[in-house]
Amino acid sequence: MAVKIVDASALAALIFGEPEAEAVVRRLRNASLAAPALLWFETANVCLKKMKKYSDQKAALKKAFNLALNLPITILAVDHDAVLDLAEVKGITAYDAAYLWLAGHLKAELVTLDARLGKV
Repeated sequence: MAVKIVDASALAALIFGEPEAEAVVRRLRNASLAAPALLWFETANVCLKKMKKYSDQKAALKKAFNLALNLPITILAVDHDAVLDLAEVKGITAYDAAYLWLAGHLKAELVTLDARLGKV
């Protein structure tokens, strides 16, 4: 089974039922998922923003996030020094570089909805 790196934009589309969710499902199908530890912090932040914007859906959003915590996503450590170098060279955030570095390190596809990151 192929390993794929999932970022917070792709995961959020899945767990919060965004329009791009079906495309993400197709890309992740039959794959073993992995991500750097920051995945859950970034996804929690997406949830928080949605809770503020859609306060009437707060309970459902929190429930979706908490259910997602049980998804079989392997959290892996990254080489922070290499991530910093990659971020500097590519002109991206260290957050995005963590996903990109992990994908390169594992020779795995990065599944993201971030158009800029997807082109790096």
